[in-house]
Amino acid sequence: MSELRADLARIAGQIPPGSRVLDLGCGTGALLAYLISQQGCVGLGLEHNEPAMMKAVAAGVPVLDLDIDAQLDQFADKSFDVVVLSRTLQAVRHPVEVLRHMGRIGDRLIVSMPNFAYWPHRLRLLGGEMPRSSDLPFEWFDSPNLHFATLSGMQSLIRSLGYTIESRVALGPSGNLVTWLPNLRAGSAIYVVLAPESGPAE
Repeated sequence: MSELRADLARIAGQIPPGSRVLDLGCGTGALLAYLISQQGCVGLGLEHNEPAMMKAVAAGVPVLDLDIDAQLDQFADKSFDVVVLSRTLQAVRHPVEVLRHMGRIGDRLIVSMPNFAYWPHRLRLLGGEMPRSSDLPFEWFDSPNLHFATLSGMQSLIRSLGYTIESRVALGPSGNLVTWLPNLRAGSAIYVVLAPESGPAE
């Protein structure tokens, strides 16, 4: 998986070959292109950023220009095996509703997110500056991020929806695994989540 970014390679490793995959906020389509060509998956991406979407189309990735916040109701219940939301939850307006829809659309959810509680971020806040790192690379005034979550906060949200966390992989800035004090020492995390058959709790 050397052609994929480290976190995307780990996500790909959590997706069974031949799965039907919906990638929300697919960017340039790198993950889907890999899943389709290397794992025999059937995939569809959603991307609202036109330059990224055009790159995905040029790479042969099936992609639709849909608003994740407003148009997920266009997908039928359990129409995909796996729904991926990679480093996008913090940029949507309504994270809870997006997660509810994901659990309705698929049984297996994979959500990755930057960790606002990463220790260098805490130090920058103590110094009076907004956090910046390879996982949060934007200046506060130019950031697409609307919400700033921690690993412990994310786990609480997932469980409050009635979902089951199958696994969590905490990652350092170079993609290395972090197992000790991950809420402090990890720059990001990937959650593999199972939605109940009856759908998310209201």
